[in-house]
Amino acid sequence: GNTTDSDDDPERVDAAEEETDDDDHNFFDTREFLSSSSFKDNGSDARASSFSSDDGLSTLGSEDDTDPQIKSVGNSFPYIKRRKKLPDPVEKEKGISLWSMIKDNIGKDLTKVCLPVYFNEPLSSLQKCFEDLEYSYLLDRANEWGKRGNSLMRILNVAAFAVSGYSSTEGRICKPFNPLLGETYEADFPDKGVHFFSEKVSHHPTIVACHCEGTGWKFWGDSNLKSKFWGRSIMLEPVGVLTLEFEDGEVFQWSKVTTSIYNLILGKLYCDHYGTMQIKGNREYSCKLKFKEQSIVDRNPHQVHGVVQDKNGKTAATLFGKWNESMQYVNGECSIKGKGQESLSEADLLWKKSKPPKFPTRYNLTRFAITLNELTPDLKEKLPPTDSRLRPDQRYLENGEYEMANSEKLRLEQRQRQARKMQERGWKPRWFAREKNNDTYRYVGGYWEARQQGKWDSCPDIFGQIL
Repeated sequence: GNTTDSDDDPERVDAAEEETDDDDHNFFDTREFLSSSSFKDNGSDARASSFSSDDGLSTLGSEDDTDPQIKSVGNSFPYIKRRKKLPDPVEKEKGISLWSMIKDNIGKDLTKVCLPVYFNEPLSSLQKCFEDLEYSYLLDRANEWGKRGNSLMRILNVAAFAVSGYSSTEGRICKPFNPLLGETYEADFPDKGVHFFSEKVSHHPTIVACHCEGTGWKFWGDSNLKSKFWGRSIMLEPVGVLTLEFEDGEVFQWSKVTTSIYNLILGKLYCDHYGTMQIKGNREYSCKLKFKEQSIVDRNPHQVHGVVQDKNGKTAATLFGKWNESMQYVNGECSIKGKGQESLSEADLLWKKSKPPKFPTRYNLTRFAITLNELTPDLKEKLPPTDSRLRPDQRYLENGEYEMANSEKLRLEQRQRQARKMQERGWKPRWFAREKNNDTYRYVGGYWEARQQGKWDSCPDIFGQIL
């Protein structure tokens, strides 16, 4: 399939494409290459899973020289039926100007500004953390490559995973719910082979911590999102380190890049991610990824380029692609500018974004995101009272009961004003502990054991009485 925009001219290369950083690889126009099917599919086709398309699976490119055993990693995971759409809204939505709500808050931290529920999507920041693991099969493959002694393919899959988490943000302009202090979210997804858990561990500053265990790997981190409102745009600066550890002891760490949301007053809202992401490994390889900032004249946005280097600084592979589409790589250095597309035709596909949902939502949720707030009767019996799925204003919003959602949001925000006092009195998170040497939060264990026993005595009723 053609991955380019229909109005793009494949012959034109913008002057804006020039990259001026001396120490960075060049950005180049990948439109012609990405629209061809000549590059090799490196086993990144969508797998039949609970999140696959209803109308069949499609692969990009016909050639495939990937080891079948690598491609089959995760095929033994069970199929679990998950919902494919949100409930039909009960009420008709009201239109409210975002500008009218935030014009008095220029220069302020928007995480502390209370907005009506109409500007939210029916997911919490805790659930959004799990959304970053939509393409966790890349980590399963990275684990398998490492077990076979191929450290280069391992870090290439890790790099593709680090980029893939941004793909769900395209067209997502509604704000996730800010969790209450002590709010949690679990994702027991045997169809992906993962156990994920997150908790809001601090209210001032707002910090969420997460921990995930997969097949041969563990992933954890905490995030403090600092936001600034500049009139026409909002800038989000993530603070925190993400850590990935494989069972053989290899560790990778990285931090997220800057995100901005534009056109708050006029025009179509859109987001962009930009900056440099350093993926540091404790063994042979590390990776540097450059997310290119979109310019006004840029007709080929969302580009990501990077290099994998060994301990001596020698380039072992070059990566390129778009955070909203796919990532590819070629072995060795690849200075493409001025060389045409010859070397690009040898590129291998690492990751490709999944198809959009069959039933679109007004929030532009992906197929995977649509499943995250699903609450079955069986699951409801097992959850602690702190889980985001039980948060009333978020549930009302998902159901399209906007008036109830708004009144519940106001009630919970009033309750949350007590959170700072709780923290000052020495409140501590239930499932994570702060490490003294580096101020990060680590999972202390016990959640899944408590779940198995159905013992939630230590969990507070943070959502309170539904009015």
